[in-house]
Amino acid sequence: MLKRWEYTMKILIVEDDVLLASSLQELLEQKGFQVEAVHDGEAGADYALLGIYDLLILDVMMPKLDGYQVAREVRARHCGTPILMLTAKSQLEDRIQGLNAGADYYLTKPFDTRELLACINALLRR
Repeated sequence: MLKRWEYTMKILIVEDDVLLASSLQELLEQKGFQVEAVHDGEAGADYALLGIYDLLILDVMMPKLDGYQVAREVRARHCGTPILMLTAKSQLEDRIQGLNAGADYYLTKPFDTRELLACINALLRR
């Protein structure tokens, strides 16, 4: 049970692959995070701009808005929430585009869950 002064880190997953989003949500909840998932970029941008999340995990290839567009929108609205791009797009140009769009880290699929958790912890320490 949380004491009044304890805070549970909140993570938003924006991933159109419902099975992957669900698996990530389950993994992160087991690690003690509070997690929400949405499945298109437009919803992701709307949720992210609420300003209640400690970390955003964005896929790139999604319906409505891609992850790059979501990151740019979030940064254009001066939202400083750390962004982790988690995507199958692994070319150097893709990684550069993601970082230039506002991502703080770019991790490619497939990924090792230990590396994912290390990236999340590093971003949340900031």
